This record gives sequence, structure tokens and C-alpha cells, in this order.
Amino acid sequence: MIFQRTPILVAAVLISTGFARGQSRQIPAAPVAGTTLLVGGTIHPVTSPPLDDGWIAFENGRITLVGRGDRPVIDNAEVIDLNGRHVYPGLIAADSILGLVETGMAEVTHDHNEQGSYTPEARAVVAINPDSDLIPVTRAAGILTALTVPDGGKLPGQAAVIRLDGWDWEDMAIVPSAALVIEWPSLPRTVKGTPKQVTAIDTFFEDAEAWLAAADADSSLPRDSRAEAMRAAIEGGQPVLIKASTAGQIAMAVAWAKQRGLDPIILGGEEADEVATLLVEDDVPVIVRGVHRYPRSRNRDPDEPHTLPSRLRDKGVRFCIAPRDRPAHLRNLPHHAATAVANGLTPDEGLRAITIDAAEILGVGDRLGSLEPGKAATLIITTGDPLQLRTEVEQAWIDGRPVDLTSRHTQLRDKYRQKYADG
Repeated sequence: MIFQRTPILVAAVLISTGFARGQSRQIPAAPVAGTTLLVGGTIHPVTSPPLDDGWIAFENGRITLVGRGDRPVIDNAEVIDLNGRHVYPGLIAADSILGLVETGMAEVTHDHNEQGSYTPEARAVVAINPDSDLIPVTRAAGILTALTVPDGGKLPGQAAVIRLDGWDWEDMAIVPSAALVIEWPSLPRTVKGTPKQVTAIDTFFEDAEAWLAAADADSSLPRDSRAEAMRAAIEGGQPVLIKASTAGQIAMAVAWAKQRGLDPIILGGEEADEVATLLVEDDVPVIVRGVHRYPRSRNRDPDEPHTLPSRLRDKGVRFCIAPRDRPAHLRNLPHHAATAVANGLTPDEGLRAITIDAAEILGVGDRLGSLEPGKAATLIITTGDPLQLRTEVEQAWIDGRPVDLTSRHTQLRDKYRQKYADG
């Protein structure tokens, strides 16, 4: 019998052979022995003014020295002349599903949505595909760290802070369980009493607290993986990342979290400025999920999304900026910050919103987000301000390891440049 190749069969073969799964051919960066010294450029620590004619040294994955003027004498150091280039900390995408989905057209690549409404034990980090073709594309834009967040249920699982390089998820994990994610219910504008969806979440937490108390009193009780996954958040050692957009959602979510003794972070926050007083009083930070979007309703100002970061700043709310885009467009993060700068933020504030402010909100400000001795040597060399469209990222290091900045995009660019060069 002759084997007939149908279009459906061909598509299935492509998926099964990895076409849709994304298999980057790049080799993860190897550790570097000795000290690397970058000289002859402008160093942007972010937490302090730029250093013209500056230099920065790092060893064993950590920054050791930062300064300007006469360079230090370091035996056997690899010296790289910046030739007037700029050095910035690696950018941080504070919300993504990077590594959890490759293409929306193939469900086999979707690992961001666990089955069930309450799956707090699901850890996004273990589902990450380290060979995703979208990781090099993101990295080429200077984004070297990301928060990857599960979705789909009321408690979809644990978000993770990851470095964008590594052989497997264990190599990539910086904080494997950075936050317990809560999808706050959509609420009508006028709410009387406690909505049943909120009551259901509250009951789930009460049951988990009761089981943990019983388990602590009696070690012979069978293990409950869901309750154990919530222990750190319940005991205050882990924040809860609450996805909430409207003022009503945010106000109710914050009040509920504080009443339960939880440490909330708001993700989304489209109307966060309307409840700024509450956020400031309770010191609740907001991850502004994108400024490239439509206003929430037609009677609002067209530039409302673009000015949200500056309005939050004016009202004293701690915030950072994350991209609203799907993983294929996570590289647009600097442009979101740039739009916020064009609508009220200063350039320094725009840069902080995708570096040190993001790092501090995610709980990694002690090691990422700025160029200071003792912090991770996760940094980029650029031709200029990373918020400018024409700026190119020329080199990057993650924990002191030089990473490959080529991607499917650069490969296709080089391919077709060659075509027209030959023509």
C-alpha cells in the first residue's frame, strides 16, 4: 500500500520532530576562569550616576570592582576595551511565560496552564524548555532575567525568577519558587458582600492553614502537597503575586491578603493609581503589565496606559514595568519603559523600572538590577541607551559567563543579507 502524505499528517510530523517545540542550537555559556575587566566606556550602575571613562571588573560570577579613571592593575585579567560603549545591568522582565510556551498554534508547546483551578504545588520552573528559540530572541534585546508565571486557575502555581541561559531548568533557576500566584476574580463595579469566588479562595487558604497546623502537631499525617506548597506564603516567607486589574479587584485583594497576613504584589494594576493611598499605606508594589495597550474603557484618556507609571510615581506607589506581550515579543520590554519615559517618567526612572526596581520587587535586589560590587555579573554592553530604538546590544554576560546573542532573527537577517549581497 502506498503511504499517502496528507497535510494533517505533515503538520503532525513537524510538531513531533520539534519544529513547534523550539530547539535552540545554541550552547549555554561556560564558566570563565580568572577576572574580566571592561575598560574605556561608560558604566551605568543605575543606583548611582553614570561613570564616564569607567571600568568594571568581575570574577567567579560576581562584580568585584567598579570605578572611573585610572584602571586597576589585575594580574592575568582578560581586558576588554569598550571603545566608548556603555555597560548596563541586564534588563529584567517581571512577568512572562517564557520557556512555558513556544507557539500559540501548537498546544503541545503549552506548559503554562495546569489543569484544575487550585494547583499551588505546580512549579513553573520545572516545565521550562531551556532550548526554546524565544529565549535567545529575548536575550538579544538585553533581557537576561525573567519572572515566569503560570496561569489558568485561581491558584495556578508558583512563579520563578530565572536567568536566560542554562542547560536545564536547574541551571536557569535563580529563585525556583519566587511567589505563589493568585488569579483574583473579576468583580462587578458594584459589589455587595463577599463574592463567592473570593470566599472560595479564602476557604482554600483556611483549609491549608488547618492542615499545616495539624501536620505540625502530628507528623504521622499523610502529606498534602498543595498545603505544603502554600506554607511559605502563609508563614510570610514568600509573597503572593495577585493578578488584579481594576481598582475594586486591587482594593479587595490587598485587604484580603493583609487580613490573612500575606505579603502581596499586584500584577497588572491597570487602575492601581485609583487606590494608591491603600497601596502606599500597606507598602504593596505593583508590576505594571505593559503600557502598550488600549485604555480600559472608551471614556478614558487615550494615553492613560502610557502615563500610568508616572501617576504611580507621583502618588508614591512602588512599581516596575513588565511587558504585556507574549514570549515571542518579550524583547519589546525596553520600548514599554521608553513609552513611559515619553509620558512622564524621567529616563533614569524608566531604566530603574526594568532593572533595580524590578529586582527589588521580585526579591532579588541584593544580587541583580544594578552594577555594584558583590552583585551578579549579569550585564550588557550596548551602543547607547537601551531605551532607545536604535541601540544595539553587542555583548552580554550572565553570572560572569559570556552568552551568545545570536538568535533565529539574526540568523535569518544574515541569511537574506547574503542573498542580496550575492545578487
